[in-house]
Amino acid sequence: MRRGGTGANMILYPAIDLKDGQCVRLLRGEMDKATVFGTDPAAQARAFEAAGCRWLHIVDLNGAFAGRSVNGTAVEAILAAVSVPVQLGGGIRDRAAIDAWLDKGVARVVLGTVAVNDPDLPNVTATAALAGAVAIPVIASGGIASLDDLRALKASGAALDGAISGRALYEGRIDLAEAVRLLAA
Repeated sequence: MRRGGTGANMILYPAIDLKDGQCVRLLRGEMDKATVFGTDPAAQARAFEAAGCRWLHIVDLNGAFAGRSVNGTAVEAILAAVSVPVQLGGGIRDRAAIDAWLDKGVARVVLGTVAVNDPDLPNVTATAALAGAVAIPVIASGGIASLDDLRALKASGAALDGAISGRALYEGRIDLAEAVRLLAA
């Protein structure tokens, strides 16, 4: 039995993707095709929190490409600026990096490349077995461009605990406060 199941009370995770200390969104994942949406990540995080978000999703894009944290100063500024929990991914490739970020106040660490390249660290086999045996959250990410997309996810009956959105929030296609209300209903 999974947690969730009806899409009720889904969480919208506003995404702050960091490149060179700025809030950006990449086009098709290409670093040289970044749109800058803000130069003050902490201010963006405060704005998302003020609009009612319950979590933030942060990605150190430079770190993801470099294999180590690059935007640590911006992440630390975000952590100091908000009271909502933060999940962080990008460039976290070993146990020391995981522990360092958790010690600095990150609530969750998102593992990507390391889960494939170093299966002993996140123990993919054990994790897969555990996922089949216990309730774990599933978060939708990518392609969430409107409130209609969020309504469709919620109405689908899928066992989703949340959804991550970035560009649509920055471009104003999703009003964060309205999305938070929609998903909490």
